Order: sequence, then structure tokens, then C-alpha cells
Amino acid sequence: MNLILFLIIGGVAGWLAGLIMKGRGFGVLANIGIGIVGSVLGGFVFRLLGLAAQGAVGELVTATVGAVLLLAVVSAIKKA
Repeated sequence: MNLILFLIIGGVAGWLAGLIMKGRGFGVLANIGIGIVGSVLGGFVFRLLGLAAQGAVGELVTATVGAVLLLAVVSAIKKA
């Protein structure tokens, strides 16, 4: 996957995770960062569950799930 597509998927995944968890996005750079970290986390979790992503849509789903998990963990830590 080329870098531009990776950044676009990361940005969209971070934005979607922001909408799901907080109700709005976090800004372009934060969305990309959250999406990139989420894609790594989502890939790890999906591998543990025996799931695999196919194509750009699968990568977007994986990154979004990972970003939502990341935001949920950060939110739980902030509340504690």
C-alpha cells in the first residue's frame, strides 16, 4: 500500500472513530495519527481473533475498529 493511501485510510479511520466515540473528529493530523495507531492495534486484534482484512475497505474497517479500541482505552484511563 502506498503512503498516500495509508494516510487517507488513517485519516478516515480516525475521523470515523472520533464520530463513534466522541461525536466529532479531532482535526486532520490527530485523525491521521489515531487512524495509523488504530490500524496497527486493529491488525493485532484481528490476527488474534483469526480475522483478515481484504482490500482497502477491509483495511479501513480494521483501522477504524482499532482506533475505536484505542479511544476507548484512553477514555477509560482518563476516567480512572
